[in-house]
Amino acid sequence: MRIRSLLALAAVGVSLAACSTVDRFDAAGDVHALLVAIRDNDRAGFDAHVDRQALKGQIEARLMDEARQRQPGDKWMAVAAVLAGPVADVAGEALIRPETFHAAANYYGYTPDRPLPGRVAIASALRPAGDGRVCAAKKDGPCMLIFTREGSTWRLTGFDPQAANLHLKR
Repeated sequence: MRIRSLLALAAVGVSLAACSTVDRFDAAGDVHALLVAIRDNDRAGFDAHVDRQALKGQIEARLMDEARQRQPGDKWMAVAAVLAGPVADVAGEALIRPETFHAAANYYGYTPDRPLPGRVAIASALRPAGDGRVCAAKKDGPCMLIFTREGSTWRLTGFDPQAANLHLKR
């Protein structure tokens, strides 16, 4: 009886690991397409693999967090809360573009002077991030880019601006 339980538990573990590997390999093609679009400043390719609403939502949430950290009763907290949505929209338009993500693409080896990483190499840089999402990270590094499956396409839905060292091109 105990052996059956262990075998059943092992089978469930292998199934879950296989699903995670399939998701990572499946996502790798779209992650590759996004990173190529970033490297080549291809706005249409970039937009096809980015969920602007999710990224703007992340920017808005970050602005709200900053506002909440102010002293209670601070008049600027109320102003920041009212302006968070419009500011996130403006910031989203300014920041959610291929040029802003060049540092992240370079980090993953997408530079004009190097051969492009293969799908298996990309899949190995992805790890499950919960809720069916995957994140791009090198070895034990931080999750820089987070991807979520939307229909048949994996799209960028989150990022860590500090980890990715994102900046505007000047």
